[in-house]
Amino acid sequence: MEIIRAKTAGFCFGVDRAVKLTYDLLAQGRKVATLGPLIHNAQVVADLEAKGAVTCPDIDAVPDGYEVIIRSHGVPRSVYDKISTRSLAYHDATCPFVAKIHKIAMEADKNGALLLVAGDADHPEVQGIVGHTSGSVQVFANLEELQKLLPTLLQQESIYVVAQTTFRVESWENCKAFLKKECTKARIFDTICNATWARQQEAEDLSQKCDHMVVIGGHHSSNTQKLLQVAARHTKAINVETADELDPAWLAGAARVGVTAGASTPSSIIEEVLNSMSEEIRDDMSFEEMLKATEANANVYTGKIVKAKVISVSPTECIVGVDGSKHTGIVPLREMSHDPNAKMEDLVKEGDELDLVVVKTNDQEGVDTLSRVRFEAQKGMKDVSEAAENGTVMEGDVMEANKGGVVVNVKGVRVFVPRSQATMRRDEDYTKLVGQHVQLVITECAGRKIVGSINKVTAEANKAKREEFWANVEVGKQYKGVVKSLTSYGAFVDVGGVDGLCHISELSWNNIKHPSEVVKVGDEIEVYVKSYDPENQKVSLGYKKEEDNPWVKLENEVPVGTEFTAPVVSITKFGAFVRIMPGIDGLVHISEISNERVNKVSDVLKVGDEVRVKLTAVDFDRKRISLSMKACLDENGEDAE
Repeated sequence: MEIIRAKTAGFCFGVDRAVKLTYDLLAQGRKVATLGPLIHNAQVVADLEAKGAVTCPDIDAVPDGYEVIIRSHGVPRSVYDKISTRSLAYHDATCPFVAKIHKIAMEADKNGALLLVAGDADHPEVQGIVGHTSGSVQVFANLEELQKLLPTLLQQESIYVVAQTTFRVESWENCKAFLKKECTKARIFDTICNATWARQQEAEDLSQKCDHMVVIGGHHSSNTQKLLQVAARHTKAINVETADELDPAWLAGAARVGVTAGASTPSSIIEEVLNSMSEEIRDDMSFEEMLKATEANANVYTGKIVKAKVISVSPTECIVGVDGSKHTGIVPLREMSHDPNAKMEDLVKEGDELDLVVVKTNDQEGVDTLSRVRFEAQKGMKDVSEAAENGTVMEGDVMEANKGGVVVNVKGVRVFVPRSQATMRRDEDYTKLVGQHVQLVITECAGRKIVGSINKVTAEANKAKREEFWANVEVGKQYKGVVKSLTSYGAFVDVGGVDGLCHISELSWNNIKHPSEVVKVGDEIEVYVKSYDPENQKVSLGYKKEEDNPWVKLENEVPVGTEFTAPVVSITKFGAFVRIMPGIDGLVHISEISNERVNKVSDVLKVGDEVRVKLTAVDFDRKRISLSMKACLDENGEDAE
């Protein structure tokens, strides 16, 4: 089998510049933080992190004292402003081809022109381009999307057209032809970088000469995937990140294999793949012959997926027999389940057949360590990767919480959800999610770094609830709500995607100092709408019930003239206040305490005394009550009792 390597494979100028800059700074002992993964290559990113580099999603996440590296994709203008605000040192490794597009975007903004961008709207390079204009922008991914924009384009006075530097060349040419024919006002700038043009052209030529094509590069690298698409038009093509992913069976029977690589693929990985392919065909052995030999010998190696049968089960591990291997297979409990409370005897039993991944081999002792969770992760990784691309909502179980957020098990894959993406409110306790089954979207999937968001799904669900709420809300309508947070002035209650304020005065008929005396976060309570403002999205809620109003009870149950015994709750210069019922106190004026002259109330009464009083007058409008102890005395000054 002949192997032909593309001359242009590997790092482009911009990527090579950014990588060298970062390694040089680390070698100098500098503290370095990159905005996002420096390049779309998990191996390089992992190596940089091992040497001390920190990968941060945004400027807010950059630790104090670290120097920021702006990767070759470039960033929006707002990022530079944030860097300046925090007074951070930074190194701008924006690719010159990308920087050129930024200048075009700023010129379009200055001239009031519509900026038309050919590319992936979710790609950081395109987001950076869009972030350099405050004017009108439209992004399109292909000719079909561009054609749909024609009615809008025809209404524009001026249009600037650029392309993502890694945009597919053939697609760009088709879009240019359409614009030149249908939209003569458009100023078209050829911004696909030279390296992209050369790589795609060479991949086009090489794929027409070869039986198979191997494209080396990140599964989420834009330029790598463009090369794969170009090659796949003419022959069978496969994308591998490392030599470990290369399956000899896939190349069986090929007389000529072409090899190219994306602009973010280091030369060391390209050499590893080429060496792996060369070793497979040593001594003129064909891939088909090699594959048969491998099957015959049933070699077990790290990373291989094997079938095994459970021989015995103990609390900490199970022993398995691996098909075609003479070694003893061991599956530790931690490799059988992520659940820390799981018991091995509940997970498997003797005779069960399992699919496992080889974690480690020991030929000297004749023992292989195997893993079920890693097999499930490999199987689920494809679904997670596709969900990241498509924005599909996934489901999983929250396994653990740490300072940064929570870890969710999604089809065997560990997905990290930052605390800012775990709950809708900062003051919510995200650790309470542990053990819950949740829905989430995958926001980043690069090598081992898989990040998700729970609150994006929650936000979408809340959006629908909010629309329903505002469409049907009316004063007096009752809702079952959940207390989300407490303040000194009231409680915020979620009544269906909308947080309404229940003022402290609406929580209880009694005088309370803090809402926590009545409700706590997480309580489900019944509330009603007192008022609402759709324009400002504000809702005022009531919680206390009219039937519990103590003044209504007083009017119905305690008529004027009633005598009763009640406690003294406070003393003043002019009298004593007596608690008639919870929430209502009445005043016994100093002149109504005794038939004899009272000079000082505290000489006669103290807080806690139980006294006999008569209700002499009630002013419901002013909420004032008059009581008399003297009226309960007979003519001789003794208690009527």
